[in-house]
Amino acid sequence: MINPLKRLFAFTMLLLWAQVSLAQERLQSPEQFLGYKLGEQFTPHSRILDYVNYLAAQAPNRIKVQEYGRTYENRPLVLAYVASDDNLPRLEQIRENNLRQANLQDGPVQGNQPAIAWLSYNVHGNESVSSEAVMQVLYDLVDPSNAQSKEWLQNTIAIVDPVVNPDGRERYVQWYKQASNRGGNASPYAWEHWEPWPGGRPNHYYFDLNRDWAWQTQIESKQRLDVYNNWLPQVHADFHEMGPESPYYFSPAAKPFHESITPWQRQFQNTIGEYNRQYFDKNNWLYFTRESFDLLYPSYGDTWPTYNGAIGMTYEQGGSGRAGLAYKKEDGDTLTLTDRIAHHVAASKATMQATSEKADQIKREFEKYYDDNLKNPGGDFKSFVIKGDSRNASNLKLLTDYLEQQGIQYGYASKSGSVRGYNYRNGKTESVKLAPQDVVISMYQPKSTLVKVLFEPNTTLEDSLTYDITSWALPYAYNLEAYAVKGKVDMNSNKPAAAAPAAISIEKPYAYLAPWTSVQDLKFMTELMEQNVKVRMAEKAFTINDNTYQPGTLIITRTGNERLGEKFDVTVRALATQYNVQLGATNTGFVTSGADFGSNSVRYLKMPKVALMSGEGVSPYGFGEVWHFFEQQIGYPVTVLNTAYFSRVPLQEFDVLILPTGSYGDVLDEATLEKVQNWVRGGGKLIAMESAAGFLVGKKGFELQKKNGEDSKEKEDAKDKKENPYENLRTYADREREALGSEVQGSIFRVNLDKTHPLAYGYGDNYFALIRNLEAYSYLKEGWNVGVLKKDNYVTGFVGQDAKEDLQDALVLGTQELGRGQVIYMADNPLFRGFWQGGKLLFGNAVFVVGQ
Repeated sequence: MINPLKRLFAFTMLLLWAQVSLAQERLQSPEQFLGYKLGEQFTPHSRILDYVNYLAAQAPNRIKVQEYGRTYENRPLVLAYVASDDNLPRLEQIRENNLRQANLQDGPVQGNQPAIAWLSYNVHGNESVSSEAVMQVLYDLVDPSNAQSKEWLQNTIAIVDPVVNPDGRERYVQWYKQASNRGGNASPYAWEHWEPWPGGRPNHYYFDLNRDWAWQTQIESKQRLDVYNNWLPQVHADFHEMGPESPYYFSPAAKPFHESITPWQRQFQNTIGEYNRQYFDKNNWLYFTRESFDLLYPSYGDTWPTYNGAIGMTYEQGGSGRAGLAYKKEDGDTLTLTDRIAHHVAASKATMQATSEKADQIKREFEKYYDDNLKNPGGDFKSFVIKGDSRNASNLKLLTDYLEQQGIQYGYASKSGSVRGYNYRNGKTESVKLAPQDVVISMYQPKSTLVKVLFEPNTTLEDSLTYDITSWALPYAYNLEAYAVKGKVDMNSNKPAAAAPAAISIEKPYAYLAPWTSVQDLKFMTELMEQNVKVRMAEKAFTINDNTYQPGTLIITRTGNERLGEKFDVTVRALATQYNVQLGATNTGFVTSGADFGSNSVRYLKMPKVALMSGEGVSPYGFGEVWHFFEQQIGYPVTVLNTAYFSRVPLQEFDVLILPTGSYGDVLDEATLEKVQNWVRGGGKLIAMESAAGFLVGKKGFELQKKNGEDSKEKEDAKDKKENPYENLRTYADREREALGSEVQGSIFRVNLDKTHPLAYGYGDNYFALIRNLEAYSYLKEGWNVGVLKKDNYVTGFVGQDAKEDLQDALVLGTQELGRGQVIYMADNPLFRGFWQGGKLLFGNAVFVVGQ
């Protein structure tokens, strides 16, 4: 006799199954759920997530949603996992299996292992078609009546990020809703096609998230890549848009390909292209391949996954922030949002189909990729040694933290002795002594390709026509002494005990002493200021208690801080511990050599009130890099001004005004510029960065001049034409390559520093800068030439011959005294994309030290 309880349970399960089946049969399409056809209007981020969550609720056996983080503006970041009925409950097992295949987790692979495709949409907020298309893509994948999707999901799972950049998308969508005509106006002159500053492309801090995959400076990138590194998909597709006049772009990519990209990865670029062509040819849609979008710079959504073993690809639809709902193109055709959606949906399907039909080969090649990384890594160098000592402890800690975020294994030198290696600082192969605190990164590890790409001293260029910077080696970026070694260097995982800070035996010292070598020291100082602790700085080196301290050393005297009482010692010591500052102390203001603490060479640092320019004319990226530095990196208050009302701002309310790179011709007219100059003369400090510095060239009262005046250049050109009349005949097809002679494509130069100047405190005789523009300035005649390029200062990266010659004997960093104030010229931006750690203290010096 059947147990009644079992019968009831069976009936209940049958009922639940029937309800789930019925719900799936009635699964609402995006149009049914939203109440309008996709393409008729833009969908807010919240409604996109509503639909994703709706699908997960209605089809829980096919789709699972994970919130993996929040944006700076507190919007949810989510992933949708789409799999077959059999595989969705096994997601954790599938994830672990994949890491085992990559040699990143121990244990055998269990069960049937599907291929893994990760699809990313809307990394650029105003490339908004992506997140409209993703709703249709998810519906098609989840729809139980879709036989094609069912077949793909038998051996493939899809991880879908529907909105990578919610803050940027909402900035665009909300503006468009306010600016657009009903149903959209196709005229390219309509307001809705002219997105205002700063545009929806970047995130909250105006960073380009598609340039942040490797560097992970932004909260969205960090949270996303935490999940990505725990999955390591075999295929990654990144969906974008470009100008509205362009047709669709899909792989194969353009040259240059990085030399570390395997033959299989190159081959599958073509395979993916073949699948896309089938969809596009069938519909008579225009497209192009092998142009514009190369695979070199490591921080894109196609290259970074590629260097982590995936097949990475970019898809580009014509449209972007210009296109709106409809856009009349130059050829007379009208590009609609509906068209754009259809193209991205087709590319998404092609990606899933290719992954599914080639799943076995994809999985084999993925496993082989990681086996080769572990056992037979490529490249000339097999180890990288980063010297560790007390002078670089903060930057070294930043680097090892970064390696851990990337999943890169490292250790410490386990044997004393010497090895020969390429010295990043001087470009010579020489002997280096190993010490237990030296960090060693071996190429014999699962992520050796990524290590090679990030550490190689010189990037090999297959072709010089590239889309972004051409050099980025981490030892330069972190300003660390490093060596690339051709053989293995013995190492262990035992981190040597950090040198304990000298015990402060003086209960109530005359003064505390702190080094000035890194951003951590800067954060320590600014936090002291926030806590109302007065801080002084030494202009000259001094010796006290048998210890020598360098210019820039912080001197925190009890005198001037008496009002804090017992809180003074507690605050200074606690903050030193928090920021890992090697704090010293003394019971006297008398020094053995140098200037005593009461000398004019020991200056009080006041807490400056900082203003930062934003708005039309200012580069959103340049502005965002500075804004992010203050708010997220050092936690110091900054007042953002806007060009729209800048002429009415009482500048006497501020001590420092920062002009990020931009076009200031319409902002700083003659009267406004005179107002700024008078403010500087009265004691203000103006920091002009990149093209903002260029704007000041030739302006009355400002000393900066171009290295080659226009007249002399014109005379040289005329002379060349007269002496070589035929050499100046050019071929139109070579116009792009010819222009490279004057290009500096993100190349590394050694900048010679005057380390006695406050702008260079904390540095040695030079630092490595990532130079990205050609503009060369002459040395200042009256001011201080703090950072200059001399002959042979080029280190690595692509630089055209004309540009290389022009950048010899050029000014990079300079200061000019103007009345009681200062003008600081920064031809190079040390805060570029937030990842160039070696230059950040320079910027801190400009804000907090120079002119104090």
